[in-house]
Amino acid sequence: MSTPSSPSSVVSAAMLAIGDELLSGRTKDKNIGHLADVLTMSGIDLKEVRIVPDEEPAIIEALNALRQRYDYVFTSGGIGPTHDDITADAVSAAFDLPCEHDAEALRLLGDMYRVREMDFTDARKRMARMPRGAKHITNPVSVAPGFIVENVYVMAGVPQVFQAMLDNVIPTLRTGAKIMSQALHSPYGEGDIGTPLTGVQKAHPGTSIGSYPKHDGQRFSTEIVVRARDAAALNAAAQDVAAMLEAIAQEKAARTA
Repeated sequence: MSTPSSPSSVVSAAMLAIGDELLSGRTKDKNIGHLADVLTMSGIDLKEVRIVPDEEPAIIEALNALRQRYDYVFTSGGIGPTHDDITADAVSAAFDLPCEHDAEALRLLGDMYRVREMDFTDARKRMARMPRGAKHITNPVSVAPGFIVENVYVMAGVPQVFQAMLDNVIPTLRTGAKIMSQALHSPYGEGDIGTPLTGVQKAHPGTSIGSYPKHDGQRFSTEIVVRARDAAALNAAAQDVAAMLEAIAQEKAARTA
């Protein structure tokens, strides 16, 4: 079961996406966006994402930095049956633990391949390797488990499997107060709203106000999104943004009158 935190608390997370294919562009990552959506809905702030190649030193360096900085770290990729699937080795090295075949994982995989009447080859047995003492993340799609070491959650890179594993992980996590948001449409570009919007942000330090420019082929407009964990703070900031936009409209109308 999840362990909700107090409404004012913040629970942070990072993601480490592993794979040469991500950096070459051969594979278009789908897991980052899915993780961000699920964590946001759960009241966990995704603060940082790193993408690293299938190189053990790079994985270790990134993992050690992230796991010390955030409450949770989620990894994707590199736990399959081939020679370049080295995530289990890298995570083991980061925690100074031996990487070995897990007895329960071997049993699960062995039973699955027996039912399928397929050979349980040494390559397939690689999917049972994990740091000694790691806890399993259940894989309802293809059986081979992910694993947990302290605050690090190691999951598959295949989106369908990653998502299924994440569904099993989320209910076990500590969560914080959820971020609420309001979006306001501005018919003006960022050059028009930048200075007054800065003033609104300074007046509402308990909120985060983002501006996202758009162009329809003829003119710029902006979507302004106000985010906060407190409803009253959110509404107050949104009202001031709306008042700011009305003031800009009146000023422009006065100039053309």
